[in-house]
Amino acid sequence: MASRPPVSDHTLDIAAEPAAIIEAFFSPAALAEWWKAVRAVTTPRMMGVYAVEWAPTSTRDDLFGPMGGVLYGTVVDYKPSRGFLVAEAHWLPPESEPVGPMALHVECTPGPGPGVTKLRVLQTGGDDTPRWRHYYDMTSQGWTGSLAALRTYLEAARQRDIVAPHPDPLPASGARE
Repeated sequence: MASRPPVSDHTLDIAAEPAAIIEAFFSPAALAEWWKAVRAVTTPRMMGVYAVEWAPTSTRDDLFGPMGGVLYGTVVDYKPSRGFLVAEAHWLPPESEPVGPMALHVECTPGPGPGVTKLRVLQTGGDDTPRWRHYYDMTSQGWTGSLAALRTYLEAARQRDIVAPHPDPLPASGARE
């Protein structure tokens, strides 16, 4: 039986609307917060660019050197409240050879309760070689921490929206005094 290529597959529930979750993958400000990106060019549409850059880390991996670098690909499917697919994605580590091609699938579905969305992030590509297995071992750990940060970011934003004071309603005449 042939071995299956490695993948990175993560699912978690987030108390946020699907559109807010998808937007957090495309907003440079959000990506800087939860994914620690130093730069991002992301275009939420078919054939849009998806490029995210991280600063090189001070720690070094035996195979890839410092972490960080650039992940880039092409958005080939985009649904603002459901998910997106980035194809022909490559990771350019700061000091070693590129890793790719691969695909990044992000999907939102109804969660277990009201106001909760189930997020699935699936990264596929490569083959069953030591380099690819090592890459997926590293990225699986990275996705676990990053998606926890995404949940914290989105749920804190939602909480701020819930408790933020709303402006006074307009007087009955409809004009501000």
